[in-house]
Amino acid sequence: MRHMKREKMPKNWPVARKGKKFVVRPNHSNDKGLPILIILRDVLGITKTRKEVKKALHDKNVLINGRNVRDEKNTAVLFDVITIVPSKKNYRIGLTENGKFKIEEIKASESNTKIAKIVDKKILKGKKIQLNLSDGKNTLYDKKCSTGESVIIDLKSKKVEKTIPLKVKSKVLVYAGKHAGKQGMIDEIDEKNKMVVVNDGKNKSNILIKQTMVLE
Repeated sequence: MRHMKREKMPKNWPVARKGKKFVVRPNHSNDKGLPILIILRDVLGITKTRKEVKKALHDKNVLINGRNVRDEKNTAVLFDVITIVPSKKNYRIGLTENGKFKIEEIKASESNTKIAKIVDKKILKGKKIQLNLSDGKNTLYDKKCSTGESVIIDLKSKKVEKTIPLKVKSKVLVYAGKHAGKQGMIDEIDEKNKMVVVNDGKNKSNILIKQTMVLE
């Protein structure tokens, strides 16, 4: 189906739940990102109609992570970079403290990289290591790293620039679960139960490692 009922819309979309009966159905990952149509028309207000969004995409005026967007249903996920070519403005997808997606304008110097989490690793033929990332992408990497760590991706070369280890005192973002949107420092790591204690300066919470992403 091309659309879904507004009442079925993911709770982390920053769109009013009252209004037209239907909203666009993303190509994939309903709750992991936002369709470019929602971003341009409903969040940023750059366009007013779906027709205008389609024209902008046809004219190659919109990029996600440096690549042309071809379909208004294409999804931008957490920490993806959206570039509006005519205005030379760049935006990044983040999370509010309430766990809803937000679109923040960033400097051009910040638009060349993005962060992603290593959710799995595979050994390929020739002993090459493939990293499976939280944004659905895969990349090869020849240096030591572990599942649960984060990587900085150079969006021009599409290669890993560096890794960010998961350790005590690391700054993390909770991006899933009931604590989504919470940021803080890791006080403890429970390897056995695959959990961390996150301290946001006011409260401490036990969070599953799979629900957190290391930021620095």
